[in-house]
Amino acid sequence: MNIRAILDGPSHATTLAAEHSGARPLGAYPRTRMRRMRGDDWSRRLARETQLSVNDLIWPIFVQDGETAETAVPSMPGVMRYSVTQAVKAVGEAAALGIPAIAVFPVVDPALKTEDGRESANPDNIVCRAVRAIKAAHPQVGIICDAALDPFTSHGQDGLLKDGEVINDETVAALMRQSLVQAQAGCDVIAPSDMMDGRVGAIRDALDGAGLTHVKILSYSAKYASAFYGPFRDAVGSGTALGLKGKQTYQMDPANGDEALRETALDIAEGADMVMVKPGLPYLDVLWRVKEAFKLPTFAYHVSGEYAMLKAAAANGWLDGDKALMESLACFKRAGADGILTYGAIDAAKKLKSGG
Repeated sequence: MNIRAILDGPSHATTLAAEHSGARPLGAYPRTRMRRMRGDDWSRRLARETQLSVNDLIWPIFVQDGETAETAVPSMPGVMRYSVTQAVKAVGEAAALGIPAIAVFPVVDPALKTEDGRESANPDNIVCRAVRAIKAAHPQVGIICDAALDPFTSHGQDGLLKDGEVINDETVAALMRQSLVQAQAGCDVIAPSDMMDGRVGAIRDALDGAGLTHVKILSYSAKYASAFYGPFRDAVGSGTALGLKGKQTYQMDPANGDEALRETALDIAEGADMVMVKPGLPYLDVLWRVKEAFKLPTFAYHVSGEYAMLKAAAANGWLDGDKALMESLACFKRAGADGILTYGAIDAAKKLKSGG
């Protein structure tokens, strides 16, 4: 399309004057009316460039100890912490709606949290028990497990500490142990979200060495030190332990874009099967650049703070929550996401199923 020629054509004022004089000049404004294709529901649907489907959704769930416990997360309306039994039932609902995968996050008993996060490598920890139960009940659902220590550490950091600083290589060794027990429990995807250097390659070597070559790696390649994670930390109980300390020494600076490409390239070279950008909507430009640069399966995380803002605004009557959720998810797809982790996956799947 020659945009310049269109812009340099007869002016609105000129053509209007010609029309009033009775003349009908060739190319009179506006020959092309963009509103024509927007005029009917059927034409809007036919011309729609981005198609969101249930196959794009990944549902993050929180699991906790207890036989039948199910507790709400106050800062994330509609989100629950499930016991293993309740998680199996909830995943059944997701499966019935066609959601292809879930991501499991643990709510760890504070008594089990330690400086070194050793519970993360316990083959009978809450994550592993949940994975075994869910996979047995719903083998067709993909299960993604986080590789990060923050739910298991008494200090709330994603890695091990030495003199108050998060240390890299020792943390990577702990992540390898955590990944092995999760994979052996039956998870399909290990998702390192810690942002330690070299962890993707180390985890790939550990999995392959244990004969778990089929287990995929979804790397949080561009994970930013964001203010949008607060409700998630409330949900897993790591926020209180973390206090005012940040994660800027290992998570990315929100001001950086080029760095995301370097991080992603390194993770791919180390064996990542899929990559992720987190958070989501504030980083759609990064998502687009990563997808365009690497053409690898690329995911985005519609994080807790983004979800909570939508819910809060909807509760106050400031916007239509359902429409805002669906619009947000379509924006992820338009920016290049192959899959979207969202706490609104169940609501979105129901809307899609009903044709909404």
